[in-house]
Amino acid sequence: MSKGTPKGVAQSKLEELRTHSFFQDVLHYFDKAAQYLQYPDGLLEQIKYCNSVYQMRFPIKRDDGSIETIEAYRAEHSHHKLPTKGGIRYSQFVTQDEVMALAALMTYKCAIVDVPFGGGKGGITISPRKYSVGELERITRRYAAELVKKNFIGPAVDVPAPDYGTGEREMAWIADTYATFNPELNSLGCVTGKPITQGGIRGRKEATGLGVFYGIREVCDVKEDMDALGLTTGVAGKTIVVQGLGNVGYHSAKFFHEAGAKIIAIAEAEGAIYNENGINYEEAFQHRQATKSLLNFKDCTNIANSADALELKCDILIPAALENQLHVGNAHKIQAKIIAEAANGPTTPEAEAILIEKGIVIIPDIYLNAGGVTVSYFEWLKNLSHVRFGRLGKRYEGNMNRNILSAVEDMTGKTFSADQHAQIERGADELDFVYSGLEETMINAYHAIRATKNELGIPDYRTAAFATAIRKIAVSYESLGIFP
Repeated sequence: MSKGTPKGVAQSKLEELRTHSFFQDVLHYFDKAAQYLQYPDGLLEQIKYCNSVYQMRFPIKRDDGSIETIEAYRAEHSHHKLPTKGGIRYSQFVTQDEVMALAALMTYKCAIVDVPFGGGKGGITISPRKYSVGELERITRRYAAELVKKNFIGPAVDVPAPDYGTGEREMAWIADTYATFNPELNSLGCVTGKPITQGGIRGRKEATGLGVFYGIREVCDVKEDMDALGLTTGVAGKTIVVQGLGNVGYHSAKFFHEAGAKIIAIAEAEGAIYNENGINYEEAFQHRQATKSLLNFKDCTNIANSADALELKCDILIPAALENQLHVGNAHKIQAKIIAEAANGPTTPEAEAILIEKGIVIIPDIYLNAGGVTVSYFEWLKNLSHVRFGRLGKRYEGNMNRNILSAVEDMTGKTFSADQHAQIERGADELDFVYSGLEETMINAYHAIRATKNELGIPDYRTAAFATAIRKIAVSYESLGIFP
């Protein structure tokens, strides 16, 4: 039984808690992985639970002059490395339990991809669509001020980022508010996911979706594993169902489409669309922007209940919405061969047991959606160094490539076209470095998880990912001499 579960809880009640408590799910996954490792109970206890949780309530004035009390949270799960790192989400469903769970996942996620942060997460319990821009700004700035007062934000302390319901705009407001209280050289490093003009980094917006693509591409390139699933290697030709056409779902669909995969269904809150011959994700996105609905998109069949799209036969299912989308009620109906968890916690532990029994491979969220925090790390480094990636070396690399190309032409007598010259001679810019760094990170992390899985005889990738993370965090604590 997971620690943190109240004593005397019956087994049926425990299953209910695991289905409805996100943090209990995370504790369950942790305990399952810890069984394969030999660490003292005290060390595991330290790694497992949140170090600090801040619950706050503050008033804001609405545009009509009324006063509303806002409830918000910030959790710092682990201080084994600083700063802590994690997004801020705006949703009417935000709870302390959810924020704690997401903070814990961020700790493990950062460890898996070798990003030197502890995990954190924040949230405000509001539906952002019910507030004006001015009201959202007042809420965001007050939230940032509350974090400053309790030392829950800072470039060396805790660095938030965008999450569900937030974006560049909110991060810019937070950075500006922090700088008002702390007008220091590195103040822009207090938050990531900012606009480019305010210290952001190119590639951050698509980072999570691109990380999902790099991770699954690496999975699909292992012939032994694809043979076991009855699939060919490579992404090209794979049939894909995407749940969620927000930032992560949109960019996941984009990169898979560009690699030759076939997006056969897209699901959103209002319903889903299906076409076995493939859907143009960009046109579908524009259709939804114009009509406020995915439904009735050209050449597609409508699916009234969006959850039904998860049960379609496909090679890869990408849940890119909210948690608990795959549960005991639908797990036995899932027909995908690979589940790519682009969202945080889309699969409950009970559902996972059913899916694994069916032979479905689940690539877990704590690895697969780590692209966002990886590129946030690059943005944080940029803010602290005050130098744009590529600025110092781009022209030098371009000149060197030009000289090499000229030498090749002189030696071989072959003349390259103007387009070939332009492509070869260009030096790497910031976006090139971001994409390259993210690709390297996702490839190395996947093979580290796979190696742990094979070494310890772990049957599934989530448990292997947790075990990989626990090992890395344990090394940090052991190096302090606190634990033997």
